[in-house]
Amino acid sequence: MSFKERECPVCRSYEKELEKMSPFEIKNKLIEMAQEDARKSTATFLNAGRGNPNWIATYPREAFFLLGKFGLEECRRTAYDSDGIAGIPSKNGCGERFADFLKRHKDDTGVALLSGAFEYIAGKGVMDRDSLAHEWAEAIMGDQYPTPDRMLASAELMVRDYLQREMGGDDDDTVYDLFATEGGTAGMCYAFDSLQENFLISKGDKIALMTPIFTPYIEIPQLDRFDFDVINISANAVEGDGYHTWQYPDEEIDKLRDPSVKVLCLVNPSNPPSYTLAPETIKRITEIVRNDNPGLMIVTDDVYGTFVKDFHSLMYELPDNCMCVYSFSKYFGATGWRLAVIAIKRDGNVFDRKTEALSDERKAILAKRYGSLSLDPASIKFIDRMVADSRLVALNHTAGLSTPQQMQMMLFAAFSLMDKDNVYKSKMQSIITGRLESMWQTTGFTLLPDPLRAGYYSEIDMMVWAKKFYGEEFAKFMEEHYEPLDFVMRLAADTAVVLLNGDGFDGPAWSVRASLANLNKEDYLKIGSAIRRILEDYYNEYKASQE
Repeated sequence: MSFKERECPVCRSYEKELEKMSPFEIKNKLIEMAQEDARKSTATFLNAGRGNPNWIATYPREAFFLLGKFGLEECRRTAYDSDGIAGIPSKNGCGERFADFLKRHKDDTGVALLSGAFEYIAGKGVMDRDSLAHEWAEAIMGDQYPTPDRMLASAELMVRDYLQREMGGDDDDTVYDLFATEGGTAGMCYAFDSLQENFLISKGDKIALMTPIFTPYIEIPQLDRFDFDVINISANAVEGDGYHTWQYPDEEIDKLRDPSVKVLCLVNPSNPPSYTLAPETIKRITEIVRNDNPGLMIVTDDVYGTFVKDFHSLMYELPDNCMCVYSFSKYFGATGWRLAVIAIKRDGNVFDRKTEALSDERKAILAKRYGSLSLDPASIKFIDRMVADSRLVALNHTAGLSTPQQMQMMLFAAFSLMDKDNVYKSKMQSIITGRLESMWQTTGFTLLPDPLRAGYYSEIDMMVWAKKFYGEEFAKFMEEHYEPLDFVMRLAADTAVVLLNGDGFDGPAWSVRASLANLNKEDYLKIGSAIRRILEDYYNEYKASQE
C-alpha cells in the first residue's frame, strides 16, 4: 500500500506543521514510519539521516588503551593494595620509565604511535621528558583537574600542528591558542555565549549565515536571548543547464560589505551540500574584510575539511578575524568522544581588539564579571573568557575538557601527523566518494565532477530533476499539490529510507539531504533507487490527474 493510500494522520496540513520543526526532530517521525514499512514489507530500513560515521580509526585507540596501562603502572608504583586502591603518578624519573614501558611493549599495536607522538613533542623542546610522560600518565588516568584549564600543553601543541597541516596552513607561522571543548556543538554554544557576554554582539544585531548550513546555526540566532537580525548568504549559483554548484554568487558575498554585519558563520565544507568554498569566494571575502568590514568576526566550522583534497580554511586566510571550530568526530569516527577545539590567533585578533575598544561602562561591567579571576580582568584574553564563561565564571577553577578526552584527541592528531603518505585520509575520501557515486548512479541523475566536493553529505534538489526528467508542467504540479516535506515522508513510508529535508538547512525547498557516512556502499545503491522511485510515483499521479 502506497503512502497516499494509507489511512493515517499524515496530510498536507500535518506536513506544514512538521516543517516548523528542526529536520533532526522530524527525523524521529521519519524513522518511525520507515521502521513500520520495513516490518510490513520486504524493504530494508536504511537511515541516512544523520552523519554519524560507521568507521573508527583504530590505531589512535590502540595507543590510548596502551597508554592506560602505563598510567596504571605509574599509579601502582606509589601505592597499591589488594582492595583496588592505588596512588597517583610521580614525576621524578617518569620519562625513563615510559621509555622502558615502550620497550617492554614493543610488539603491541599502538606503541609506534605512542613513541612517535612522544618524540614529536619532546623534540619541540617545550617540555622535558619527565614532565611530558607525567602529564600523559596523569591525563590518561584522569586523576587531576585539567591544567591549564584551556588545554593541556602537550595536547595543544600536537593539535595546533594538526590543524596547520589539515586546514591548509602549510608553512604559515601564525600561532593559535586552542580551547578544547566537548565536541563542536559545545564550541558553538560557547562562541555565541561569550560573544554576547562580552558585548561583541548584542540582541538584534546583524549576523550573516552562509546557507545551506547546519541547523543549529539557523536556530540559535532565533532564540529570544539572541534574536539576531540574520542575513542569509545563499549558495544559489547554478550552471547554465540548471545544475547547482552550491557556490556563492558575488552579489551574495557582497552582503558582507555592510559594516553593520558583525558576525559571519559558515560551515566549510558546507553541511549539507558538502562543498568547500571556491578559491575566488575566499579571495572575495578576504578583500571585503580588509577593505570594507575589518571588524567582521568569523566563526568557521571546518569539521569536514579533511574530506576535501588540499582543503584551505579561512582561518589561514583571515587569521585576525577567524574563530575556527574543529571537531574530531567525523574524520576519526568519534562522535561519542565529544572532541573539538576552538582556535583563535594568539595576538592581534579581532575579538581581543574589540574587547579592548569597549566603552568604560562596559569594561566596568566585564571587570566585575571576571574580577574573581585576575587583579587585572581587562587583560584576560577573549579565548580565556570563553573558558570561564563555559563554567559561569565562578567555576572557572574546574573548567576544561576531561584529560582522558584530551589524550584521545592528541592521539588522533598525532596519528594524522605521523601518516606522512596520507594513507588514512586517502582511504576516508575514497570510501565517501564510492558511496556518493553509488547513490547517484541508481537515481539516474547526473553527478558532475567537482574538485571542491567533499561528499560527506549529498543534497539533491528534486525540483531540478523533476524538470529535467518530466518537464516544467510536472514540476508546477508537484509544487501546487504537495508540501516539500512530502517527499521524505513518502520515502520513509514507502521505501523504509530516511533522509532529511534540505529546506530545514535553508536549502532549496524540495531538496533532500543524504549522509554518505553511516551506511555501506551497497545500501546507497538502494537509496538511489528509492529516490528515483518516489519521483516516478509523483509523475504517475500527475499523469493520472491529466487523464
